[in-house]
Amino acid sequence: MAGKGFTVKKDWDNPIEHPMPARARVPAEMRIGPVLVAPATVLAPMAGVTDTVFRRFIRHASLFTAMNSDPSAQNSGLTSETGENWEGKADKEGKADKEDKAISIETAVTNAQSGCGLLMTEFTSADGLARMRESKRRRYLTFYDDEHPIGAQLFGSNAETLAEAARIVEDTGFDTVDLNLGCPAKRVVGCNGGSGLLRDLPRIGEIFRAVRKAVDIPFTVKFRMGWNDKQIVCVELARMAEGEGLNSVALHARTREQGYSGQAQWQWIAAVKQAVQIPVVGNGDIRTPEDAAAMIAETGCDAVMIGRAAPANPWIFRQIAQYTATGAYDKPTVEDRYRMIRTYFRMLLSEAEATRELPRSDRMGETAGKMKQFATWFTHGVPGGARLRAAIYHARTGAEVLDQVEQFFAARSVEDSNSAAAGVEEESSAYPEGALVCD
Repeated sequence: MAGKGFTVKKDWDNPIEHPMPARARVPAEMRIGPVLVAPATVLAPMAGVTDTVFRRFIRHASLFTAMNSDPSAQNSGLTSETGENWEGKADKEGKADKEDKAISIETAVTNAQSGCGLLMTEFTSADGLARMRESKRRRYLTFYDDEHPIGAQLFGSNAETLAEAARIVEDTGFDTVDLNLGCPAKRVVGCNGGSGLLRDLPRIGEIFRAVRKAVDIPFTVKFRMGWNDKQIVCVELARMAEGEGLNSVALHARTREQGYSGQAQWQWIAAVKQAVQIPVVGNGDIRTPEDAAAMIAETGCDAVMIGRAAPANPWIFRQIAQYTATGAYDKPTVEDRYRMIRTYFRMLLSEAEATRELPRSDRMGETAGKMKQFATWFTHGVPGGARLRAAIYHARTGAEVLDQVEQFFAARSVEDSNSAAAGVEEESSAYPEGALVCD
């Protein structure tokens, strides 16, 4: 059983190293009703993580553009072993030129617009959404045009309240609405939300019917296998979802009792896929492009959903798209990580500035605290990263955090590259202790 409160584990239990399957690839696309998800990759909804800044960051970090060998194009970007450089988000002046140089990919394996096909919001309380004033709703449901397609995830246990919250989601302009039946956190389960509802299938059926009747946009559900190993309900639940008109299902292949421990049991994703005709999204233990392809090969699922790996490796969607298109993928350098940390932190500061005039309850949130939280993930694999995290811990403002980042990497740039390479520290892909993330 997972730890107190089901906070996300700092790493995976004995992660399985999957070789890249000989033939399987993440599909080029999936359709959720009329919504095209291309490629068939989804950013998992994660509380405290997938706000609008992180979603937009992932969307642009995932843009897949090859730069060929034009020396004028060799600016900042992810460096491959073959020496080709490319960057996720093109600047305005070079955008058209970079689009012209986009790698030619066959339709069957195209990554379409980016390496992440569908973004998801943090899970949001339907009760809170239905009660809160309009200005506060904007804080929770804010998104930008470049985030489409995007889905909003709701949790709760009252069918009428969830239906009303779904209508708000639709009116706000989201492409899909999703029901959370997977969160294992005690404070959510205690209200009979999240995975707590897995013990009450009749009520889930009532919710399905109420929400489906309330909205025209695609309605989806994300759930776990069941409450525990003796109460596996995922196949029955998927059939119920299909029967009530839902457009797709996503299975995190663990029980509520497991939390985030142990191995995800992918065979249940395969069982769900065999049981229904609507699209099935697989979730659980995808850390690498190899894992994503292996899940497709082993389960036949229509798309993969990635949670914990995304904050530690924001390039994972781009890497999956790269592998699909070329048979290989790049790994980030220390310089890439510096640019990534700096870009994301600047986005946080910019968003905080944009909401500064709003009432405190309607602002984006405490920027310095979020920057410290993300520093643990973003410095994974950076030599000397522990020193940076220690320095950031003592910063009091977002500007001070960014200054510590600049100082750290400026100092690193003057170190001898050979000694730095020899001293690369091995760090686990980590979530800070106490972070509530429901993926």
